[in-house]
Amino acid sequence: MARVRMYCTRFCPYCIMAIRLLTQKGQEIEKIFVDDDPSLRDHMVEESHGRTTVPQIFIDDKHIGGYTDMVQLDYNDTLDSLLGNL
Repeated sequence: MARVRMYCTRFCPYCIMAIRLLTQKGQEIEKIFVDDDPSLRDHMVEESHGRTTVPQIFIDDKHIGGYTDMVQLDYNDTLDSLLGNL
């Protein structure tokens, strides 16, 4: 199983949908709540090459993007292989 990290906030609807999709796939998620510590948001922006919105999702340290990017990977049948669910 892949390591998934997600920068998120507690009330973001896209974050909630991303968590739901990954959970349905049996994936554990390391959630980094940027609303708890503003310096974490700065780290997220740096690590995601300038993206400022949440969620920002990383699978095995590879930046996937946000929720819609992840859904596109799922639609293209790529997400499961990234997660190691084959």
